Amino acid sequence: MTNQTHFDTLPNGLTVHLKEIHTAPIISSWVWYKVGSRNEHPGITGISHWVEHMQFKGTEKFPAGYLDREISRVGGIWNAMTYLDWTTYFETLPAAMADLSLSLEANRMVNSQFLPDEVDLERTVVISEREGNENQPYFLLNEAIQAAAFDRHPYHYEVIGLKGDLETITRDQLYQHYKRYYDPANAVLALAGDFEISEMRAKIEAHFGAIPTQGTPQVDFPAETPLGGERRVTVGGPGQTAYVQISYRAPSASDLDFFGLTVLDSLLTGPSSLNMFGSGGTTNKTSRLYRALVEGEIAVSCFGTLQATHDPYLYAINLTVHPDRTPEEVLRAVDDELKKVMDSPVTEEEIARAIKQAKALFAYSSENISNQAFWLGYPEMFADYDWFENYVNHLARVTPDEVLRIARSALNPDNRVVGFYLPEESQS
Repeated sequence: MTNQTHFDTLPNGLTVHLKEIHTAPIISSWVWYKVGSRNEHPGITGISHWVEHMQFKGTEKFPAGYLDREISRVGGIWNAMTYLDWTTYFETLPAAMADLSLSLEANRMVNSQFLPDEVDLERTVVISEREGNENQPYFLLNEAIQAAAFDRHPYHYEVIGLKGDLETITRDQLYQHYKRYYDPANAVLALAGDFEISEMRAKIEAHFGAIPTQGTPQVDFPAETPLGGERRVTVGGPGQTAYVQISYRAPSASDLDFFGLTVLDSLLTGPSSLNMFGSGGTTNKTSRLYRALVEGEIAVSCFGTLQATHDPYLYAINLTVHPDRTPEEVLRAVDDELKKVMDSPVTEEEIARAIKQAKALFAYSSENISNQAFWLGYPEMFADYDWFENYVNHLARVTPDEVLRIARSALNPDNRVVGFYLPEESQS
């Protein structure tokens, strides 16, 4: 039978999620670690992302460059990503190459070397990446807004980290961060594809079973107090276009209000994709803000950003300012539309359409083997796999009254940071 699933935990604490999919002779393997910028503090911001880079520098068993050649030779792909709550590594390969993927990930879970020369070379790379980001308006805006939105929590910092920290983080700090968090008890291994579960389970035990564990790292995260009033930031930078981002404190993904906010996001701007590796999409041309601001020639574009996070984070409304308008005009137009949502009941028909679009985007992000493997592990970074299984059901239960309640609570001006990006040309 295809699409059988299997969930268990090895004695060393490694969580294993498997799904048989026999539609094509490939497998997709993902290793998720519960470590990201959430696990950092001033002095070591950006360290989780830097450790991810070091994981591609090779080990004694797999020297640098070897795996690139082997994976490319069979037409496979591999990559990694670090975010707020997690770091993940994945390979999508011909099914016959499953042992290569398992051997690679088991080996670099414990045997990455962090050679001083490689650390120095990668310091230049991550600083260059940071400097490149500084040419992007939304990066500058996001960074300023995060810093203003969080006073205590590590979500205060961008994943790339502060440049001053990237200049001073040491090899030993990188290695200790790796040893602390790259532990089987702090990881989820998720595979989907053309294999038999019993055989794959035995392979995983052979590759990962002997890796020792120190247990799950315990970290205390300070709770944020309410913003207590609207905060504003203005940043300048390159370009000729102005941008507005309105970011509201938002519930964590495990909070039931997250699903109501998902429907509200779909209603206002079109649904946000929760799968950063997904494909496909839906139109946002029926959304309220698109019709009012883009068709009304107040903004050139608008989109929402809602991410599934372990702790309460942000819901952002992002807008590109029309050349004939100002950021203040865009903000007033958004507030006018939000007031309509809060003052007039949203119809059942409109909610049904918003839910349908959110469901469609979710389906698009779950359709191929790599995406199905992604979803096997990703929910464990902020909730559990049942969150994924029940996602559509939770959306279906959202009512107009619930959307109104969440709009009045979450989209309150006292709960937001407003950011304006002004191009340098407009400031001269």
